[in-house]
Parts: sequence; structure tokens; C-alpha cells
Amino acid sequence: MANIKSAKKRAVQSESRRKHNIGLKSTCRTYIKKVEAAVTANKKEEAIKALAASISVIDKAAAKNIIHKNKAARYKSRLNAKIKKLK
Repeated sequence: MANIKSAKKRAVQSESRRKHNIGLKSTCRTYIKKVEAAVTANKKEEAIKALAASISVIDKAAAKNIIHKNKAARYKSRLNAKIKKLK
């Protein structure tokens, strides 16, 4: 455990940031699951709307370095490909 006051403060800050980042990652996964659920249910219009919302959330997470920019691009690409497969 930290003995110096500044180190204690950094530990508290790190923990609060970690919790915040976990929340943002969770939100990202939730939006991705919404798109996948719509694709599974074969609802193209709903999937397209969910994709637009998820792209926004994914881009925000990537901009804040919550997820890597290449991972964000991969998520968006795979979701888009799944929607294009729908008839």
C-alpha cells in the first residue's frame, strides 16, 4: 500500500477511472449485442438503427482510448458485414 500522500491520491484516482472505463466498455458491449440481437431476429431496419447508435458509442470509446482504434474499426466492420448478409 502507498505511504506517500500523492501516491494514495493516485491510487484513488486510478480506481475511480478504472470503474468509469469499465462502465464505458460495458455500454459498448451492450450496444453491440443489440445489433447482433436484431440481426439474429432478422429485423434489418431495427439492426440498421442499432448499428448507427452502436457506431457512435464505439467511436466515443475509441476516442477516449477505452478501446483501441483498430478494435473499434473491427467491431464496426463485423457488425456492418452481418447486416449486409441480411436479406
